Amino acid sequence: MEEEIMGRSETKPRKLAAFIVMIVVTSFGSPVSAQDIKQREFESPQGAFNSLVEAAKNNDTKELLAIFGPGSEDVISSGDVVADTQARQRFAKDAAGGVKFSKSDDKRVLVFVGKDGWCFPIPIVKSGKGWIFFTEDGKEEIINRRIGRNELNTIQVSLAYVDAQREYASKDRNGDGVLQYAQHFLSQKDKRDGLYWETASGEEISPLGPLIAHATEGGYTFRKGEKPSPYHGYYFKILKSQGSNAPGGELDYVVNGKMVKGFGLVAYPARYGVSGIMSFMVNQQGIIYEKDLGPKTEEIAKGITAYDPDKTWKKVEPTGTALP
Repeated sequence: MEEEIMGRSETKPRKLAAFIVMIVVTSFGSPVSAQDIKQREFESPQGAFNSLVEAAKNNDTKELLAIFGPGSEDVISSGDVVADTQARQRFAKDAAGGVKFSKSDDKRVLVFVGKDGWCFPIPIVKSGKGWIFFTEDGKEEIINRRIGRNELNTIQVSLAYVDAQREYASKDRNGDGVLQYAQHFLSQKDKRDGLYWETASGEEISPLGPLIAHATEGGYTFRKGEKPSPYHGYYFKILKSQGSNAPGGELDYVVNGKMVKGFGLVAYPARYGVSGIMSFMVNQQGIIYEKDLGPKTEEIAKGITAYDPDKTWKKVEPTGTALP
Protein backbone atom coordinates (compact mmCIF):
# COMPACT_ATOMS: atom_id res chain seq x y z
CA MET A 1 0.00 0.00 0.00
CA GLU A 2 1.89 3.05 -1.19
CA GLU A 3 0.06 5.40 -3.53
CA GLU A 4 -2.53 2.63 -3.75
CA ILE A 5 -4.24 0.90 -0.84
CA MET A 6 -7.02 -1.09 0.49
CA GLY A 7 -12.47 -0.60 1.10
CA ARG A 8 -23.96 2.71 -0.32
CA SER A 9 -26.68 3.23 1.03
CA GLU A 10 -28.32 0.05 2.28
CA THR A 11 -31.94 -1.00 2.07
CA LYS A 12 -31.82 -2.53 5.56
CA PRO A 13 -29.61 -2.16 8.66
CA ARG A 14 -25.93 -2.50 7.82
CA LYS A 15 -25.73 -5.56 10.05
CA LEU A 16 -28.07 -7.42 7.71
CA ALA A 17 -26.08 -6.54 4.63
CA ALA A 18 -22.89 -7.60 6.37
CA PHE A 19 -24.25 -10.99 7.34
CA ILE A 20 -25.48 -11.73 3.84
CA VAL A 21 -22.01 -11.33 2.38
CA MET A 22 -20.56 -14.16 4.37
CA ILE A 23 -19.46 -16.93 2.07
CA VAL A 24 -15.74 -16.79 1.40
CA VAL A 25 -12.83 -18.20 -0.49
CA THR A 26 -9.83 -18.30 1.84
CA SER A 27 -6.33 -17.25 0.95
CA PHE A 28 -5.02 -20.67 1.87
CA GLY A 29 -4.58 -23.69 -0.37
CA SER A 30 -5.16 -24.13 -4.08
CA PRO A 31 -8.10 -22.35 -5.69
CA VAL A 32 -11.03 -24.62 -6.40
CA SER A 33 -13.54 -23.96 -9.16
CA ALA A 34 -17.23 -24.54 -8.55
CA GLN A 35 -17.43 -25.74 -12.14
CA ASP A 36 -15.38 -28.79 -11.10
CA ILE A 37 -17.65 -29.71 -8.20
CA LYS A 38 -21.07 -31.33 -8.26
CA GLN A 39 -23.55 -29.50 -6.07
CA ARG A 40 -24.17 -31.31 -2.81
CA GLU A 41 -27.64 -32.57 -1.93
CA PHE A 42 -28.93 -32.90 1.63
CA GLU A 43 -31.55 -35.04 3.31
CA SER A 44 -33.34 -32.02 4.75
CA PRO A 45 -33.36 -28.20 4.59
CA GLN A 46 -32.09 -28.16 8.18
CA GLY A 47 -29.17 -30.37 7.22
CA ALA A 48 -28.37 -28.15 4.26
CA PHE A 49 -28.27 -24.95 6.29
CA ASN A 50 -26.37 -26.54 9.18
CA SER A 51 -23.72 -27.68 6.70
CA LEU A 52 -23.47 -24.14 5.33
CA VAL A 53 -22.94 -22.66 8.78
CA GLU A 54 -20.34 -25.30 9.62
CA ALA A 55 -18.47 -24.79 6.34
CA ALA A 56 -18.42 -21.02 6.82
CA LYS A 57 -17.25 -21.36 10.42
CA ASN A 58 -14.49 -23.80 9.40
CA ASN A 59 -13.38 -21.78 6.38
CA ASP A 60 -13.94 -24.85 4.21
CA THR A 61 -13.72 -23.49 0.67
CA LYS A 62 -14.26 -26.78 -1.11
CA GLU A 63 -17.37 -27.51 0.95
CA LEU A 64 -18.78 -24.03 0.36
CA LEU A 65 -18.38 -24.45 -3.38
CA ALA A 66 -20.00 -27.88 -3.21
CA ILE A 67 -22.92 -26.49 -1.20
CA PHE A 68 -23.66 -23.69 -3.68
CA GLY A 69 -22.61 -25.52 -6.83
CA PRO A 70 -21.42 -24.43 -10.29
CA GLY A 71 -21.34 -20.69 -10.94
CA SER A 72 -21.10 -19.74 -7.27
CA GLU A 73 -17.60 -18.24 -7.25
CA ASP A 74 -18.86 -14.65 -7.27
CA VAL A 75 -21.19 -15.47 -4.38
CA ILE A 76 -18.32 -16.95 -2.40
CA SER A 77 -15.59 -14.38 -3.10
CA SER A 78 -15.65 -10.60 -3.45
CA GLY A 79 -11.91 -10.38 -4.11
CA ASP A 80 -11.28 -9.04 -0.60
CA VAL A 81 -10.39 -12.01 1.60
CA VAL A 82 -10.38 -10.00 4.82
CA ALA A 83 -13.81 -8.47 4.30
CA ASP A 84 -15.19 -11.84 3.26
CA THR A 85 -13.72 -13.51 6.33
CA GLN A 86 -15.14 -10.85 8.65
CA ALA A 87 -18.58 -11.28 7.12
CA ARG A 88 -18.39 -15.06 7.35
CA GLN A 89 -17.59 -14.85 11.04
CA ARG A 90 -20.49 -12.49 11.64
CA PHE A 91 -22.81 -14.83 9.77
CA ALA A 92 -21.81 -17.88 11.81
CA LYS A 93 -22.25 -15.93 15.02
CA ASP A 94 -25.66 -14.67 13.95
CA ALA A 95 -26.79 -18.16 12.92
CA ALA A 96 -25.86 -19.38 16.39
CA GLY A 97 -28.47 -16.94 17.70
CA GLY A 98 -31.28 -18.86 16.08
CA VAL A 99 -32.58 -20.17 12.76
CA LYS A 100 -36.17 -20.61 11.58
CA PHE A 101 -37.34 -22.51 8.51
CA SER A 102 -40.45 -21.53 6.57
CA LYS A 103 -41.97 -23.59 3.75
CA SER A 104 -43.32 -21.44 0.95
CA ASP A 105 -44.53 -24.71 -0.61
CA ASP A 106 -43.61 -28.39 -0.49
CA LYS A 107 -40.53 -27.85 -2.62
CA ARG A 108 -39.17 -24.51 -1.38
CA VAL A 109 -37.93 -23.45 2.06
CA LEU A 110 -36.82 -20.00 3.23
CA VAL A 111 -34.44 -19.60 6.16
CA PHE A 112 -34.68 -16.75 8.69
CA VAL A 113 -31.49 -16.11 10.63
CA GLY A 114 -30.57 -14.63 14.00
CA LYS A 115 -32.40 -12.47 16.49
CA ASP A 116 -33.40 -10.05 13.73
CA GLY A 117 -34.85 -12.91 11.71
CA TRP A 118 -33.50 -11.74 8.36
CA CYS A 119 -34.27 -13.94 5.37
CA PHE A 120 -31.30 -15.69 3.81
CA PRO A 121 -31.41 -14.72 0.10
CA ILE A 122 -30.84 -18.21 -1.30
CA PRO A 123 -33.79 -20.58 -0.84
CA ILE A 124 -33.42 -24.31 -0.27
CA VAL A 125 -35.40 -26.34 -2.81
CA LYS A 126 -36.35 -29.95 -3.41
CA SER A 127 -34.22 -31.60 -6.09
CA GLY A 128 -34.61 -35.26 -6.89
CA LYS A 129 -34.34 -37.20 -3.66
CA GLY A 130 -32.71 -34.40 -1.69
CA TRP A 131 -32.53 -30.68 -0.99
CA ILE A 132 -30.15 -28.12 -2.47
CA PHE A 133 -29.49 -24.38 -2.30
CA PHE A 134 -31.07 -22.67 -5.33
CA THR A 135 -28.04 -20.39 -5.67
CA GLU A 136 -29.06 -18.66 -8.88
CA ASP A 137 -32.24 -17.38 -7.24
CA GLY A 138 -30.39 -15.37 -4.59
CA LYS A 139 -27.04 -14.72 -6.24
CA GLU A 140 -27.90 -11.27 -7.56
CA GLU A 141 -29.23 -10.05 -4.23
CA ILE A 142 -26.13 -11.19 -2.35
CA ILE A 143 -23.80 -9.48 -4.81
CA ASN A 144 -25.90 -6.30 -4.89
CA ARG A 145 -25.88 -5.99 -1.12
CA ARG A 146 -22.15 -6.62 -1.00
CA ILE A 147 -21.61 -3.92 -3.61
CA GLY A 148 -23.86 -1.47 -1.78
CA ARG A 149 -21.98 -1.95 1.46
CA ASN A 150 -18.56 -1.67 -0.17
CA GLU A 151 -19.51 1.48 -2.05
CA LEU A 152 -20.82 3.12 1.10
CA ASN A 153 -17.62 2.18 2.92
CA THR A 154 -15.55 3.62 0.10
CA ILE A 155 -17.36 6.95 0.28
CA GLN A 156 -16.67 7.12 4.02
CA VAL A 157 -13.00 6.20 3.54
CA SER A 158 -12.66 8.89 0.86
CA LEU A 159 -14.02 11.50 3.27
CA ALA A 160 -11.65 10.23 5.96
CA TYR A 161 -8.80 10.66 3.48
CA VAL A 162 -9.75 14.31 2.91
CA ASP A 163 -9.80 14.93 6.66
CA ALA A 164 -6.46 13.17 7.08
CA GLN A 165 -4.78 15.26 4.38
CA ARG A 166 -6.06 18.47 5.92
CA GLU A 167 -4.81 17.40 9.32
CA TYR A 168 -1.45 16.38 7.87
CA ALA A 169 -0.97 19.78 6.23
CA SER A 170 -1.83 21.66 9.42
CA LYS A 171 1.70 21.09 10.74
CA ASP A 172 5.24 20.94 9.43
CA ARG A 173 5.63 17.16 9.51
CA ASN A 174 9.10 16.95 8.00
CA GLY A 175 10.85 19.89 9.65
CA ASP A 176 11.49 21.63 6.34
CA GLY A 177 9.39 24.69 7.09
CA VAL A 178 6.74 23.79 4.50
CA LEU A 179 3.10 22.94 5.17
CA GLN A 180 2.29 20.29 2.59
CA TYR A 181 0.03 17.36 1.83
CA ALA A 182 1.21 13.75 2.02
CA GLN A 183 2.14 12.02 -1.21
CA HIS A 184 1.87 8.54 0.30
CA PHE A 185 -0.51 6.64 2.54
CA LEU A 186 2.28 4.98 4.54
CA SER A 187 5.35 6.78 5.81
CA GLN A 188 8.83 5.43 5.29
CA LYS A 189 10.50 4.00 8.37
CA ASP A 190 11.36 6.69 10.93
CA LYS A 191 9.76 9.36 8.74
CA ARG A 192 6.44 11.16 8.57
CA ASP A 193 6.11 11.56 4.83
CA GLY A 194 2.83 9.64 4.64
CA LEU A 195 -0.59 9.87 6.26
CA TYR A 196 0.20 7.01 8.61
CA TRP A 197 3.19 6.26 10.82
CA GLU A 198 3.59 4.14 13.90
CA THR A 199 3.46 5.98 17.20
CA ALA A 200 4.53 5.11 20.71
CA SER A 201 2.26 5.38 23.73
CA GLY A 202 1.55 9.02 24.53
CA GLU A 203 2.55 10.30 21.10
CA GLU A 204 0.15 12.13 18.83
CA ILE A 205 -1.44 9.66 16.45
CA SER A 206 -0.97 10.04 12.71
CA PRO A 207 -3.81 11.47 10.57
CA LEU A 208 -4.81 8.02 9.26
CA GLY A 209 -4.04 6.34 12.57
CA PRO A 210 -7.64 5.70 13.69
CA LEU A 211 -8.69 4.25 10.33
CA ILE A 212 -5.59 2.06 10.02
CA ALA A 213 -5.98 0.86 13.61
CA HIS A 214 -9.60 -0.05 12.99
CA ALA A 215 -8.74 -1.87 9.78
CA THR A 216 -5.83 -3.71 11.40
CA GLU A 217 -8.07 -4.95 14.18
CA GLY A 218 -10.32 -6.38 11.49
CA GLY A 219 -7.47 -8.35 9.91
CA TYR A 220 -6.10 -6.00 7.26
CA THR A 221 -2.33 -5.51 7.03
CA PHE A 222 -0.57 -2.40 5.75
CA ARG A 223 3.17 -2.53 5.08
CA LYS A 224 5.27 -0.16 3.03
CA GLY A 225 6.34 -1.72 -0.24
CA GLU A 226 3.74 -4.49 -0.26
CA LYS A 227 1.52 -5.09 -3.27
CA PRO A 228 -1.73 -3.16 -2.75
CA SER A 229 -4.63 -5.15 -1.35
CA PRO A 230 -8.29 -4.16 -1.55
CA TYR A 231 -9.92 -2.56 1.48
CA HIS A 232 -13.64 -3.40 1.69
CA GLY A 233 -13.42 -4.44 -1.95
CA TYR A 234 -11.75 -1.27 -3.26
CA TYR A 235 -8.31 0.01 -4.23
CA PHE A 236 -7.33 3.60 -3.45
CA LYS A 237 -4.77 5.76 -5.27
CA ILE A 238 -3.46 9.24 -4.44
CA LEU A 239 -3.62 11.75 -7.30
CA LYS A 240 -0.97 14.47 -7.46
CA SER A 241 -2.44 16.75 -10.12
CA GLN A 242 -5.73 17.86 -11.63
CA GLY A 243 -7.01 18.14 -15.18
CA SER A 244 -8.91 20.70 -17.22
CA ASN A 245 -12.31 19.64 -15.84
CA ALA A 246 -11.35 20.45 -12.25
CA PRO A 247 -11.98 23.93 -10.80
CA GLY A 248 -9.05 26.12 -11.84
CA GLY A 249 -8.06 23.90 -14.75
CA GLU A 250 -4.90 21.87 -15.17
CA LEU A 251 -2.61 22.07 -12.18
CA ASP A 252 0.27 20.07 -10.77
CA TYR A 253 -0.19 19.78 -7.02
CA VAL A 254 3.52 19.12 -6.54
CA VAL A 255 5.95 22.05 -6.55
CA ASN A 256 9.67 21.44 -6.04
CA GLY A 257 8.92 17.95 -4.81
CA LYS A 258 6.33 19.05 -2.26
CA MET A 259 2.57 18.61 -2.68
CA VAL A 260 1.31 22.05 -1.70
CA LYS A 261 -1.32 22.94 -4.31
CA GLY A 262 -3.88 20.30 -3.42
CA PHE A 263 -4.51 16.56 -3.38
CA GLY A 264 -6.74 14.01 -5.03
CA LEU A 265 -7.89 10.42 -4.70
CA VAL A 266 -9.44 7.80 -6.94
CA ALA A 267 -11.05 4.61 -5.61
CA TYR A 268 -12.09 1.70 -7.79
CA PRO A 269 -13.49 -1.82 -7.20
CA ALA A 270 -11.13 -4.77 -6.95
CA ARG A 271 -13.58 -6.89 -8.96
CA TYR A 272 -15.99 -4.95 -11.12
CA GLY A 273 -19.55 -6.14 -10.64
CA VAL A 274 -18.56 -8.34 -7.71
CA SER A 275 -16.97 -6.12 -5.05
CA GLY A 276 -18.25 -2.84 -6.50
CA ILE A 277 -19.49 -1.06 -9.60
CA MET A 278 -18.91 2.66 -9.16
CA SER A 279 -15.48 4.30 -9.04
CA PHE A 280 -15.05 7.42 -6.91
CA MET A 281 -12.94 10.58 -7.07
CA VAL A 282 -12.34 13.42 -4.60
CA ASN A 283 -9.93 16.32 -4.06
CA GLN A 284 -9.20 18.91 -1.36
CA GLN A 285 -12.67 20.43 -1.76
CA GLY A 286 -14.17 17.25 -0.30
CA ILE A 287 -16.77 16.76 -3.04
CA ILE A 288 -17.01 13.12 -4.09
CA TYR A 289 -17.85 12.13 -7.66
CA GLU A 290 -18.76 8.71 -8.98
CA LYS A 291 -18.78 6.95 -12.33
CA ASP A 292 -19.36 3.47 -13.68
CA LEU A 293 -16.19 2.80 -15.66
CA GLY A 294 -17.53 -0.49 -16.99
CA PRO A 295 -15.94 -3.93 -17.35
CA LYS A 296 -12.51 -2.37 -18.00
CA THR A 297 -12.64 -0.47 -14.71
CA GLU A 298 -9.27 -1.69 -13.43
CA GLU A 299 -7.45 -0.80 -16.65
CA ILE A 300 -9.09 2.62 -16.87
CA ALA A 301 -8.62 3.45 -13.18
CA LYS A 302 -4.95 2.51 -13.21
CA GLY A 303 -4.53 4.99 -16.05
CA ILE A 304 -6.06 7.85 -14.04
CA THR A 305 -3.25 10.09 -12.81
CA ALA A 306 -5.11 13.37 -12.25
CA TYR A 307 -8.26 14.54 -10.51
CA ASP A 308 -10.34 15.37 -13.57
CA PRO A 309 -14.07 14.65 -13.19
CA ASP A 310 -15.81 15.60 -16.43
CA LYS A 311 -19.59 15.72 -16.94
CA THR A 312 -19.80 11.93 -16.94
CA TRP A 313 -18.81 11.89 -13.26
CA LYS A 314 -21.77 12.58 -10.97
CA LYS A 315 -21.72 14.22 -7.55
CA VAL A 316 -22.32 11.90 -4.60
CA GLU A 317 -24.40 12.84 -1.61
CA PRO A 318 -22.91 10.80 1.27
CA THR A 319 -25.57 8.96 3.27
CA GLY A 320 -25.11 6.78 6.32
CA THR A 321 -22.07 4.91 7.53
CA ALA A 322 -21.05 1.32 6.91
CA LEU A 323 -17.61 0.93 8.41
CA PRO A 324 -17.90 -2.03 10.79
